[in-house]
Amino acid sequence: MSDDDPDKGLTYAETGVDIDESEAATAALLGAIGEFDGDFAGLVDIGDRYLALATDGVGTKLLVAEALSDYSTIGIDCIAMNANDLIAAGVTPVAFVDYLAVETPDDETAERVGDGLAAGAERADIALVGGETAVMPEVIRGLDLAGACAGLATEAELFDGDARIGDRLVGIPSSGIHSNGLTLAREAVTRNHDYTDPFPHDGDRTIGQVLLEPTRIYREVLEPLHAVDTHATAHITGGGWTNLERMGENRYVIEDAFDPQAVFEFIQTEGEITDEEMHRTFNMGTGFVAALPEADAEAVAADLDDARIIGRVESGNGVSIRGLEL
Repeated sequence: MSDDDPDKGLTYAETGVDIDESEAATAALLGAIGEFDGDFAGLVDIGDRYLALATDGVGTKLLVAEALSDYSTIGIDCIAMNANDLIAAGVTPVAFVDYLAVETPDDETAERVGDGLAAGAERADIALVGGETAVMPEVIRGLDLAGACAGLATEAELFDGDARIGDRLVGIPSSGIHSNGLTLAREAVTRNHDYTDPFPHDGDRTIGQVLLEPTRIYREVLEPLHAVDTHATAHITGGGWTNLERMGENRYVIEDAFDPQAVFEFIQTEGEITDEEMHRTFNMGTGFVAALPEADAEAVAADLDDARIIGRVESGNGVSIRGLEL
């Protein structure tokens, strides 16, 4: 990672996405429509269980797909970003509905998007229960893809969302850049490259193909996390490692995070981005984190093939990782 002058390199806000402003706008929207239960997902009590709903899209990753004329994987991202938010609440995803808005209808593109949605549904083990395609030439340039995911959980299965001091943090690797921070990533890599250029760390793929690596879906964590006393989890998306603060006002000390994939080094170098900005924007190699008692953390880490204990919860506030205080 780089220690470049922060005044020299790119920031997420400078590329048009200000996390603080986005969170303020979200808070304003929620204030207008009233309170709802849940952090990563909205919860509705339906008697013996909770119905959970999450909605999200693919974001500017779509522009990379457009540049490569490859829409075959963005459906996976769309389902992943929704299903992972349900999983972070302890909810089992069960069904998904998509919304595809296009400037001009195109059968081949729609089929490729559908292929990705089918692949994502299989990975998440959910049903695709319908969708909507809207043709809006005066609103949409190219296309936009979003969706909503429904899930179910008993009260016992829901994570209460509050990490405790003394908890251990179990981390699970990401599959790459996932589907957030692409506005900053695109600005960085296109300074001196085209998406069709070979990726310097993997000559078999182009830069665009590396950026399109689909978001990992963490369905497999639910069974082991439900089997123990899991307190809280976080899906590392927009806001990067500051997402851990959604598990409560504590200090999260990360001592053994997974190494970032080569795509992050490439983005940072090309954009001359500071270490802090990278960790506030991207997952940096770790896509999902759970907070739970030490013995339970050890059991979960042993049960999941690529999980391990990466840190602990202390009194205080903020996130400490790789010498940074976020």
